[in-house]
Amino acid sequence: MLFLRLTLLFAIIVAVLTPMTTLAAEQEELTTEQKYEKRLELYQKMESVTTIPWAYFAAVDTYERGLRRSQKDLPKEEGLVAIYYSEDEWAGQLNPDKKDTNPISIEFFGGVGLDGDGDGLADRTNDEDILYTFAHYLESFGFTEEDFRIALWEKYQRVQSVNITYGHAKVYQKFNTLDLDDHAFPMPLRHNFSYNNTWGDRRGWGGRRIHEGTDIFANYNVPIQATAYGVVEIKGWNSYGGWRIGIRDLDNIYHYYAHLSGFEKGIEEGSIVSPGDVIGYCGSSGYGKPGTQGKFPPHLHYGMYRDNGYTEWSFDPYPSLKNWEREARKKK
Repeated sequence: MLFLRLTLLFAIIVAVLTPMTTLAAEQEELTTEQKYEKRLELYQKMESVTTIPWAYFAAVDTYERGLRRSQKDLPKEEGLVAIYYSEDEWAGQLNPDKKDTNPISIEFFGGVGLDGDGDGLADRTNDEDILYTFAHYLESFGFTEEDFRIALWEKYQRVQSVNITYGHAKVYQKFNTLDLDDHAFPMPLRHNFSYNNTWGDRRGWGGRRIHEGTDIFANYNVPIQATAYGVVEIKGWNSYGGWRIGIRDLDNIYHYYAHLSGFEKGIEEGSIVSPGDVIGYCGSSGYGKPGTQGKFPPHLHYGMYRDNGYTEWSFDPYPSLKNWEREARKKK
């Protein structure tokens, strides 16, 4: 009798845990290309149901995937979709059952969770339920680009988060694919250049500070290339970086290109770029009023800054640069 009870208990435990472990295992087994394919199927299915452009779902999902990687208090997504709802948001703050999947009781307690795949459950870890719930939120604002921006503001209450997510949507709309992971070294390999890991070194001009980037030394007017798919956030002059460009990629990372001698024609704030696109030219501008040049040898200052939904911080770009250079040489 004891053996039968233990066997039954084991069977129950396995039945409860198997869906979760199987889901996690299935996601780990998928290649990056397969994940993109399945995500796109989900986005496009939701577009057909709601008429909301699939790029909007992709943009928010991408932004929040980046948040999950940078915020320690956010768990890793269990499925393919990273859009996050807390238990209180999903089930309702006053709901005594925080794991509630009943759409009726969830609605009664003011939760947002909805059934998106027609199985009668509103599951906070189900990709279709998550997307359908988010689609319902977007529909409450309307279907124009301005409505989308307003919905993002209400969700994040932060202008930078709105701009980053909206930028992601424009990138997806232009290239019509999720497979946008390629990178490029910021200078063509046919030119002579040199660089070392200078991140964190002391700098004195303008007050004591650390060097938030890597200096790549090259001749004047060597073309400077975008290293990733993204949107030009900033173009112009600042007293430290001289003529500079800032580009936001799909990992929520800001790429900072400084000390340029000039910009490529047609590159403006809002421009969408691909890896290898020429955006400007190597120079020695900066450390003074607009137009100041020649206070140091020509080089590109390249910096990378990660956004976590609250603020941004600099991190060492040197490992990425070495990796992109190796990959570029392999392709060559």
